[in-house]
Amino acid sequence: MTIRTLVSVDTLREAIARGDALAVDCRFDLADASKGERDHRAAHVTGAVYAHLDHDLSDTTKQGLGRHPLPDDDAFSTVLARWGWRPEMAVVAYDDAGGALAAARLWWLLRLAGHMRVAVLDGGWAAWKAAGAPVSSGAEPRTASDVHVTFDGAAVIGYAELDRRRAEGDLLLVDARAAPRFRGEVEPIDPVAGHVPGAVNRPFSDNLEASGAFKSRASLRAEWDALLRGRAPVEVAHMCGSGVTACHNLLAMEHAGLTGSRVFAPSWSGWVGDRSRAVATGA
Repeated sequence: MTIRTLVSVDTLREAIARGDALAVDCRFDLADASKGERDHRAAHVTGAVYAHLDHDLSDTTKQGLGRHPLPDDDAFSTVLARWGWRPEMAVVAYDDAGGALAAARLWWLLRLAGHMRVAVLDGGWAAWKAAGAPVSSGAEPRTASDVHVTFDGAAVIGYAELDRRRAEGDLLLVDARAAPRFRGEVEPIDPVAGHVPGAVNRPFSDNLEASGAFKSRASLRAEWDALLRGRAPVEVAHMCGSGVTACHNLLAMEHAGLTGSRVFAPSWSGWVGDRSRAVATGA
């Protein structure tokens, strides 16, 4: 059974029954940071633990690295140990935002840590409920594990590499934000509107059907091939507002068989943290 990019409700249900997979509830609301945790306590996939975007999947104490800086190895290892995760266990992340907040972020972090048996539940919480799959409330008792992971820093693009490769013209920077934010027409979160000069726009929502499930592999492949125009995936970097929904575009590419793209983790919130950096507006 392959648990690598996306899995169905049936696949997750079977993996949980076998006891070799950990389900992680990553629901999060940017306007109410405690809502996802409240929703988890009210109802969640039976056996699932909760991952808080700000506390578990980011280190918001770091300065100059955007609104959701990456956690350190030790901090993320502590989170995994608290969940009782062990390296032989697969992980399936889910949320109620098509994977964007923040299931794809956890998927990416685990891959950075070298764990490849991780996937996002296609259709998320809505698909699980619609299937009548087992649901529980309250906290799930877990026995802590002793585990330590190390992130592959080369799999993340920082400011210096981004500046160099933008100057050399050998990198396609893909912004996952909604088109009006990319064009600089609105900016509800960050202090400056617009986008990194030279970036192209691929809203993460374009990866999804109206139902909230991902488009087929064939459809995603055709759409991403059209955007890449012959570029290899290794020449692609993803960004968004804070390095969260960017992971959705990376996941879509991987699911379509386009492997090797990376994430500019500070993203737009980090970029405009230095007001000397150039800003573009329009399409």
